[in-house]
Amino acid sequence: MNLGLLFLKVNTSGVITLSELDWITNNQSDFSRLDMALVLKIGRLMDEGIIELDCRLPA
Repeated sequence: MNLGLLFLKVNTSGVITLSELDWITNNQSDFSRLDMALVLKIGRLMDEGIIELDCRLPA
């Protein structure tokens, strides 16, 4: 998984899954400073309610 692509997907859909959050936390030590800025941005968007946590409806 690529953090940049994940950020774009989360930004457009407004939803992040628990497995995506798990991937972020498991790979956090490998992230660059730019990657960490994206992670912080995702966290801020979650705090503001713009990104919801794992609430996708089944198709």
